[in-house]
Amino acid sequence: MNDDSTELSAHLRSRLAGESLWDFALNLYARDGIEQACLTLQDEAGVDVTELLWRCWLYRYNLRAGATPPDVRQWQHDVISPLRRLRRGLKPAARERSNVASLRQRIKQAELDAERECLLRLEAHSGTGRVPLFEIFRPDSTLEKVLPFGPQLQKKSHLLALGTLQSQLDPL
Repeated sequence: MNDDSTELSAHLRSRLAGESLWDFALNLYARDGIEQACLTLQDEAGVDVTELLWRCWLYRYNLRAGATPPDVRQWQHDVISPLRRLRRGLKPAARERSNVASLRQRIKQAELDAERECLLRLEAHSGTGRVPLFEIFRPDSTLEKVLPFGPQLQKKSHLLALGTLQSQLDPL
């Protein structure tokens, strides 16, 4: 099989339908060290966590994706990022004021809902062929090598975070 995503067999795409990206993300994120690894990559390297989880999901199926679809990038920029900034900005006041803590909790839930919508969009794009998918061959292709932003992740903390993610991904 060559690198042309149109050649990707229906069988490989159908395997993705066996496990929803949302369920995969919840399961992976709950594992030891994953939350901190994701937040390290987000805060230190600007990696979008929903995109990272999507790419881990694909990697689990020996696939990698082309560019993140523009509508998903727009959603991340217009919805998720502002909610995250607002939630984080309210953290100090939430410690002192219960009404702010309650508001912050509602914003946190809205952020989670927005992230779920993002993952649903990424899953839909992956299943329909609207995003290029390419088969990868392990063990030569580590997570670091297949992530499009992998080359920018060179600090020790980034490499440790990637190692944590790689170690927690269940092989199929």
